[in-house]
Amino acid sequence: MTDKFDVNVLICGAGAAGLTLAIDLARRGVSFRLIEKASDSFRGSRGKGIQPRTLEVFENLGIVDRIFAAGGPYPPRRVYRADGTYTDTPVMEATEPTPAEPYCVPLMVPQFLTEQVMRERLTELGHRPQFGCELIGFKQDDAGVDAHLRNPSGGTCIRTRYLVGTDGGRSFVRQTLNIGFPGKTFTVRGLVADLALTGLTRDVWHRFNEGDMARQVALCPLAGTAMFQLQGPIPPAGDVDLSVKGLTHLIAERSGRADIQVQSVSWASAFGMNARLADHYRIGRSFLAGDSAHIHPPTGAQGLNTSVQDAYNLGWKLAAVLRGAPESLLDSYEEERRPIAATMLGLATKLLQAEARGEMRRGREVHQLDIGYPHSALTLQAPERKVGLLAGHRAPDAAVRAAGGQPIRLFELFKGPHWTLLGYETQPDLVSPCYGLRIHRIGTSGDILDDRGHLRDAYALNIGDWALIRPDGYVGAIVPTGRIDKLENYLRCVGLTYEV
Repeated sequence: MTDKFDVNVLICGAGAAGLTLAIDLARRGVSFRLIEKASDSFRGSRGKGIQPRTLEVFENLGIVDRIFAAGGPYPPRRVYRADGTYTDTPVMEATEPTPAEPYCVPLMVPQFLTEQVMRERLTELGHRPQFGCELIGFKQDDAGVDAHLRNPSGGTCIRTRYLVGTDGGRSFVRQTLNIGFPGKTFTVRGLVADLALTGLTRDVWHRFNEGDMARQVALCPLAGTAMFQLQGPIPPAGDVDLSVKGLTHLIAERSGRADIQVQSVSWASAFGMNARLADHYRIGRSFLAGDSAHIHPPTGAQGLNTSVQDAYNLGWKLAAVLRGAPESLLDSYEEERRPIAATMLGLATKLLQAEARGEMRRGREVHQLDIGYPHSALTLQAPERKVGLLAGHRAPDAAVRAAGGQPIRLFELFKGPHWTLLGYETQPDLVSPCYGLRIHRIGTSGDILDDRGHLRDAYALNIGDWALIRPDGYVGAIVPTGRIDKLENYLRCVGLTYEV
């Protein structure tokens, strides 16, 4: 054992979860190494739906405008009948943004474009993934992890304080930790491919034989590209011809149309469908996040989003413990995120069953805006609140004004790796400034004006209340001025100190 560490965190897997964690650690000044076994970045569209809650995460990470520029809205769903007639319906329930929820519908962005934007952001922060570098073994002790790596130039061993496996459904980290991955394997496999083709318009999501799990096929124009994404069920056994000729034949056979011609195949995959959840997200100083912790059918566009939010939950906690917060803070990662994945698996399975009946319709339940941690050990309410916004809930946005009159949103105040404390009509100097905490007082004598009542409506605070917002955008605590002692104790427990 040695006390010398090469990095604080080794991240194994440079997909969406690994990139999210890397970006968050980079902006916190935490040393890390992001490795990826593959020789190059992922080139497919597999996770193409970005849910509203993930868009909020991306805003905080500084990439949401680039994500919007890379993608576009979901087109209507066009379901063809056997006689060639069709019906067009919206894929999503129509909703409008509100001051509390600025992102109201999912955005379509092919996964390879999402990850490209994330890599660009990571580069701006001074880091890059190391492709072609494989984790081939590791051992952990009470102080850290010794990780054995292999790359084209040979092997090496590094010492890290923490290891995070973001290495997918076949996770080497999970298998090495001997963590169970129970669940269900479905009898149907799926086919997904990114194609250039002729014969279809790009204004709708074309769907043939909806509800027929033997003949169903869907062709969706991929926002941000000139390609279509092909999706469809395939038999549980046997090879599938993924060539231009083979996919042209499959489309013709299932659609009954000879005019749809595949010109090229950018990426294609035949995959088994599973719903599985890791028994644990942490053993010692090693963690799982993303697909290494949970896999599920692709219905509902939940996987990439849940993976991003896993990493976003874990990042600030690792940074806090490395800065001196109690090690027990890391126990809240599994406590908070594993139940979310369990619920998500159930939703994705339900949507798969609805799709098999030709009845799938996506509503608010897929947006992930109602995800929260009200039963977490990291929630504080004194006294208890029974209605309205509670500790553990997602912190809403609100349109407010700075004291100088400039319009500003709460999300702009939250943006960054810090905690945010909102005092509603509170007196000055009641809470001492501390490192990693930004304090804003709301009201005529404060630095923020709620002149249109959006914050009051969203937060339902009483005069003298304080709302503490976690770095990942959830309410950590709501307390009145008379219980400031409880708030200050909470701040110490999460690693916020009064010394810079």
